[in-house]
Amino acid sequence: MDDILKIGKYTLGSRLIVGSGKYDSFEMTKEATVASGSELITVAVRRLNITDPDKENLRDTFVGTNVKFLPNSAGCVTATEAITTFRLTREATGIDLIKLEVIGDTKKTLYPDVLETIEACKILAKDGFTIMAYTSDDPIMAKRLEDAGAHAIMPLAAPIGSGLGIQNPYNIAFVKDAVDLPIIVDAGIGCASDAAYAMELGADGVLTNTAIAQAANPSTHG
Repeated sequence: MDDILKIGKYTLGSRLIVGSGKYDSFEMTKEATVASGSELITVAVRRLNITDPDKENLRDTFVGTNVKFLPNSAGCVTATEAITTFRLTREATGIDLIKLEVIGDTKKTLYPDVLETIEACKILAKDGFTIMAYTSDDPIMAKRLEDAGAHAIMPLAAPIGSGLGIQNPYNIAFVKDAVDLPIIVDAGIGCASDAAYAMELGADGVLTNTAIAQAANPSTHG
Protein backbone atom coordinates (compact mmCIF):
# COMPACT_ATOMS: atom_id res chain seq x y z
CA MET A 1 0.00 0.00 0.00
CA ASP A 2 2.99 2.33 0.44
CA ASP A 3 3.26 2.55 -3.36
CA ILE A 4 -0.32 3.79 -3.83
CA LEU A 5 -0.62 7.33 -5.14
CA LYS A 6 -3.68 9.11 -3.76
CA ILE A 7 -5.09 12.16 -5.54
CA GLY A 8 -8.24 13.33 -3.84
CA LYS A 9 -10.67 10.38 -3.86
CA TYR A 10 -8.67 8.51 -6.51
CA THR A 11 -5.90 5.95 -6.04
CA LEU A 12 -3.31 4.83 -8.57
CA GLY A 13 -0.89 1.94 -8.48
CA SER A 14 1.61 3.66 -10.79
CA ARG A 15 3.53 6.88 -10.26
CA LEU A 16 3.74 7.43 -14.02
CA ILE A 17 1.13 9.47 -15.87
CA VAL A 18 1.31 9.58 -19.65
CA GLY A 19 0.05 11.86 -22.39
CA SER A 20 -1.91 11.03 -25.52
CA GLY A 21 -0.48 13.44 -28.07
CA LYS A 22 1.91 12.84 -30.97
CA TYR A 23 0.91 9.22 -31.63
CA ASP A 24 0.14 7.88 -35.10
CA SER A 25 -3.08 6.18 -34.02
CA PHE A 26 -5.36 5.50 -31.07
CA GLU A 27 -4.24 1.87 -31.10
CA MET A 28 -0.58 2.89 -30.77
CA THR A 29 -1.57 5.20 -27.91
CA LYS A 30 -3.14 2.27 -26.09
CA GLU A 31 -0.25 -0.12 -26.74
CA ALA A 32 2.33 2.36 -25.44
CA THR A 33 0.25 3.31 -22.41
CA VAL A 34 -0.43 -0.27 -21.36
CA ALA A 35 3.23 -1.19 -21.88
CA SER A 36 4.30 1.72 -19.66
CA GLY A 37 2.31 0.41 -16.71
CA SER A 38 0.62 3.78 -16.27
CA GLU A 39 -2.95 3.82 -14.98
CA LEU A 40 -3.71 7.40 -16.01
CA ILE A 41 -3.58 9.07 -19.42
CA THR A 42 -4.18 12.77 -19.95
CA VAL A 43 -6.11 13.90 -23.02
CA ALA A 44 -6.50 17.37 -24.50
CA VAL A 45 -10.24 17.30 -24.97
CA ARG A 46 -10.10 20.16 -27.48
CA ARG A 47 -7.89 18.03 -29.75
CA LEU A 48 -8.71 14.36 -29.20
CA ASN A 49 -12.21 12.95 -29.01
CA ILE A 50 -13.33 11.34 -25.76
CA THR A 51 -16.79 12.93 -25.61
CA ASP A 52 -18.57 12.11 -28.89
CA PRO A 53 -19.62 8.43 -29.07
CA ASP A 54 -20.57 8.79 -32.75
CA LYS A 55 -16.96 9.45 -33.84
CA GLU A 56 -13.70 7.58 -33.34
CA ASN A 57 -13.30 7.81 -29.58
CA LEU A 58 -10.08 7.23 -27.68
CA ARG A 59 -11.97 5.86 -24.68
CA ASP A 60 -13.36 3.04 -26.81
CA THR A 61 -9.82 1.98 -27.66
CA PHE A 62 -9.00 1.55 -23.95
CA VAL A 63 -11.99 -0.63 -23.09
CA GLY A 64 -10.75 -3.66 -21.14
CA THR A 65 -7.70 -1.89 -19.66
CA ASN A 66 -7.32 -0.42 -16.17
CA VAL A 67 -6.31 3.00 -17.53
CA LYS A 68 -8.26 6.03 -16.31
CA PHE A 69 -8.70 9.18 -18.37
CA LEU A 70 -7.50 12.61 -17.23
CA PRO A 71 -9.06 15.31 -19.42
CA ASN A 72 -6.93 18.44 -19.69
CA SER A 73 -7.68 21.98 -20.79
CA ALA A 74 -4.76 22.43 -23.20
CA GLY A 75 -5.55 25.27 -25.59
CA CYS A 76 -7.45 27.28 -23.00
CA VAL A 77 -6.05 30.74 -22.29
CA THR A 78 -8.57 32.00 -19.72
CA ALA A 79 -10.15 30.62 -16.58
CA THR A 80 -13.58 30.88 -18.21
CA GLU A 81 -12.52 28.71 -21.15
CA ALA A 82 -11.10 26.04 -18.87
CA ILE A 83 -14.17 25.99 -16.62
CA THR A 84 -16.51 25.65 -19.59
CA THR A 85 -14.37 22.91 -21.13
CA PHE A 86 -14.43 20.78 -18.00
CA ARG A 87 -18.12 21.27 -17.30
CA LEU A 88 -18.98 20.13 -20.81
CA THR A 89 -16.56 17.21 -20.60
CA ARG A 90 -18.00 15.99 -17.30
CA GLU A 91 -21.51 16.25 -18.69
CA ALA A 92 -20.52 14.11 -21.68
CA THR A 93 -18.31 11.55 -19.92
CA GLY A 94 -18.96 11.65 -16.19
CA ILE A 95 -15.23 12.18 -15.58
CA ASP A 96 -14.42 14.59 -12.73
CA LEU A 97 -10.67 13.97 -12.37
CA ILE A 98 -9.05 16.74 -14.43
CA LYS A 99 -5.73 18.33 -15.32
CA LEU A 100 -6.23 22.07 -15.17
CA GLU A 101 -3.95 24.09 -17.41
CA VAL A 102 -4.41 27.65 -18.60
CA ILE A 103 -1.66 28.73 -20.98
CA GLY A 104 -0.30 32.25 -20.90
CA ASP A 105 2.22 31.99 -23.75
CA THR A 106 0.72 30.02 -26.63
CA LYS A 107 3.43 30.79 -29.18
CA LYS A 108 6.77 29.88 -27.64
CA THR A 109 7.09 28.49 -24.12
CA LEU A 110 3.55 27.24 -23.42
CA TYR A 111 4.10 28.49 -19.89
CA PRO A 112 1.02 28.60 -17.67
CA ASP A 113 -0.93 31.67 -16.67
CA VAL A 114 -0.97 30.81 -12.99
CA LEU A 115 -3.29 33.63 -11.93
CA GLU A 116 -5.98 32.43 -14.36
CA THR A 117 -5.31 28.86 -13.24
CA ILE A 118 -5.95 29.80 -9.61
CA GLU A 119 -9.23 31.52 -10.50
CA ALA A 120 -10.39 28.48 -12.45
CA CYS A 121 -9.31 26.17 -9.64
CA LYS A 122 -11.48 27.98 -7.09
CA ILE A 123 -14.62 27.55 -9.18
CA LEU A 124 -13.93 24.00 -10.35
CA ALA A 125 -13.24 22.91 -6.76
CA LYS A 126 -16.65 24.27 -5.74
CA ASP A 127 -18.11 22.29 -8.66
CA GLY A 128 -16.75 19.08 -7.14
CA PHE A 129 -13.90 18.34 -9.56
CA THR A 130 -10.72 16.57 -8.45
CA ILE A 131 -8.09 18.96 -9.76
CA MET A 132 -4.50 18.35 -10.79
CA ALA A 133 -3.10 21.80 -11.53
CA TYR A 134 -0.33 22.44 -14.07
CA THR A 135 1.75 25.38 -12.91
CA SER A 136 5.18 26.99 -12.84
CA ASP A 137 7.83 25.68 -10.45
CA ASP A 138 6.99 28.43 -7.96
CA PRO A 139 6.32 27.33 -4.36
CA ILE A 140 4.28 30.46 -3.59
CA MET A 141 1.88 29.78 -6.45
CA ALA A 142 1.77 26.11 -5.53
CA LYS A 143 0.53 27.05 -2.07
CA ARG A 144 -2.08 29.38 -3.55
CA LEU A 145 -3.33 26.57 -5.76
CA GLU A 146 -3.59 24.31 -2.71
CA ASP A 147 -5.61 27.01 -0.96
CA ALA A 148 -7.80 27.33 -4.07
CA GLY A 149 -8.81 23.67 -3.84
CA ALA A 150 -6.31 21.75 -5.98
CA HIS A 151 -5.75 18.08 -5.14
CA ALA A 152 -2.32 17.76 -6.79
CA ILE A 153 0.29 20.24 -8.00
CA MET A 154 2.01 19.69 -11.35
CA PRO A 155 5.05 21.98 -11.64
CA LEU A 156 6.82 22.03 -14.99
CA ALA A 157 10.36 20.68 -15.15
CA ALA A 158 11.10 22.45 -18.46
CA PRO A 159 9.01 23.78 -21.37
CA ILE A 160 6.35 21.39 -22.70
CA GLY A 161 7.75 18.97 -25.29
CA SER A 162 11.35 20.10 -24.79
CA GLY A 163 12.69 16.94 -23.14
CA LEU A 164 15.25 19.12 -21.36
CA GLY A 165 14.83 17.47 -17.98
CA ILE A 166 14.58 19.23 -14.63
CA GLN A 167 16.01 22.72 -15.07
CA ASN A 168 15.41 23.99 -11.52
CA PRO A 169 15.76 21.10 -9.08
CA TYR A 170 15.74 23.36 -6.03
CA ASN A 171 12.36 24.75 -7.08
CA ILE A 172 10.83 21.29 -7.33
CA ALA A 173 12.04 20.57 -3.80
CA PHE A 174 10.70 23.94 -2.60
CA VAL A 175 7.29 23.19 -4.14
CA LYS A 176 7.25 19.81 -2.36
CA ASP A 177 7.96 21.53 0.95
CA ALA A 178 5.37 24.27 0.37
CA VAL A 179 2.25 22.13 0.07
CA ASP A 180 0.67 19.09 1.64
CA LEU A 181 -0.44 17.63 -1.70
CA PRO A 182 0.99 15.14 -4.21
CA ILE A 183 3.57 16.71 -6.52
CA ILE A 184 3.60 15.41 -10.10
CA VAL A 185 6.51 16.75 -12.13
CA ASP A 186 5.09 17.71 -15.52
CA ALA A 187 6.57 18.87 -18.84
CA GLY A 188 10.17 18.41 -19.91
CA ILE A 189 10.76 14.82 -18.76
CA GLY A 190 12.95 13.46 -21.54
CA CYS A 191 14.22 10.08 -20.32
CA ALA A 192 14.01 7.58 -17.49
CA SER A 193 16.81 9.24 -15.52
CA ASP A 194 14.83 12.52 -15.48
CA ALA A 195 11.93 10.68 -13.90
CA ALA A 196 14.21 9.04 -11.35
CA TYR A 197 15.73 12.43 -10.50
CA ALA A 198 12.27 13.92 -9.98
CA MET A 199 11.44 11.16 -7.50
CA GLU A 200 14.76 11.70 -5.71
CA LEU A 201 13.77 15.35 -5.26
CA GLY A 202 10.61 14.25 -3.48
CA ALA A 203 8.07 14.20 -6.30
CA ASP A 204 5.20 11.77 -5.92
CA GLY A 205 5.02 11.04 -9.64
CA VAL A 206 5.84 12.27 -13.12
CA LEU A 207 3.97 12.94 -16.34
CA THR A 208 5.56 12.42 -19.72
CA ASN A 209 4.33 12.30 -23.29
CA THR A 210 6.94 13.19 -25.91
CA ALA A 211 9.66 10.92 -24.51
CA ILE A 212 7.41 7.90 -25.10
CA ALA A 213 5.32 8.96 -28.08
CA GLN A 214 8.33 10.06 -30.13
CA ALA A 215 10.42 6.99 -29.36
CA ALA A 216 11.33 4.76 -32.31
CA ASN A 217 9.04 2.10 -30.87
CA PRO A 218 6.66 3.70 -28.33
CA SER A 219 5.23 0.40 -27.11
CA THR A 220 8.68 -0.65 -25.91
CA HIS A 221 9.81 2.93 -25.18
CA GLY A 222 12.89 2.40 -27.31
